[in-house]
Amino acid sequence: MAKIKDVAEAAGVSPSTVSRVLCNGPVSDKVRKRVEDAMRKLDYRPNMAARRLRSQHTDTIGLIVSDIRNPFFTAVSRAVEDEAYRNGMRVILCNTDENPDKEAMYLRLMQEERVTGVIFAPTRQTVASLDPVALGFPVVMIDRASRDVITDAVVLDNRRAAAALVDHLLAQGYRDIAGVFGNTSSTGMERHAGFVEAMQLAGLPAPAQFVAPSVEAAEQAVLALLAAPQRPRALVVSNGVLMLGAVRALKSAGLQWPQDVALAGFDTDVWTELLGDGLTVIEQPVGEIGRAAMAMLLERLDDPERSPRIVVLQGKLLARGSSAPAS
Repeated sequence: MAKIKDVAEAAGVSPSTVSRVLCNGPVSDKVRKRVEDAMRKLDYRPNMAARRLRSQHTDTIGLIVSDIRNPFFTAVSRAVEDEAYRNGMRVILCNTDENPDKEAMYLRLMQEERVTGVIFAPTRQTVASLDPVALGFPVVMIDRASRDVITDAVVLDNRRAAAALVDHLLAQGYRDIAGVFGNTSSTGMERHAGFVEAMQLAGLPAPAQFVAPSVEAAEQAVLALLAAPQRPRALVVSNGVLMLGAVRALKSAGLQWPQDVALAGFDTDVWTELLGDGLTVIEQPVGEIGRAAMAMLLERLDDPERSPRIVVLQGKLLARGSSAPAS
């Protein structure tokens, strides 16, 4: 039986374009004819379960993120919105502040708005109880995922990325390395696990602080580390918001990087390029995350019965001045 991707290949278009034709969305007459000709040639029969699912909902996507001020989520949101617009869909954007109560409220809102589906960056607490069947619409998780894989998800290979930061610092001559990680998401836990694994492979202890996802919490945690009898010589920080807190702490303590403490973390926020010789970070493929999440949602609408899957993307280490070789 022909599937939507077979029609797309025969017509020389993307699967999302075929979906727009099926939903009478915005496509040119020329493209519509090519798709319809391909459907007839392949004897394509639209998935009736998917058609019923679409007919019961609006052409609206819910996008629920933990902190829209975080440039990572800003960039991912832009990519999702761009893809939604290309597919004739609107986006409702909600910010939760890593608060499970707000997450529950916004999920209820999505039910009331009869959205087509939701792209969601949930807390660990909400992941543990999430039931897309009961919600009545498909969910694609971004940045975070469940070990039991109850929904589709697009994530970074967090363990590998954190280990890459540790390996880089070790190669630069640092040994006393501490970590600062967010305490509300699976992302922070996975990055901590990669940090610990890499440190243990090097035969080194892996001291770490877990903090609330805010600049202020990270600043206080790093100040505590800097005041310890054996001050760390380098820090691994698990996201851009916490990295900003670490920078504030170093400035408050009158310390410089990398002369006093080397810094390495995640996210290519613009400001990370502008401080000194720049901060060493893992660059996340934010555009690809947003596009992949939207593509998975469209695939789910076309084939509601398929098994959930996780797309794992790789980050890129950008070595800058904050992790220059230890002196």
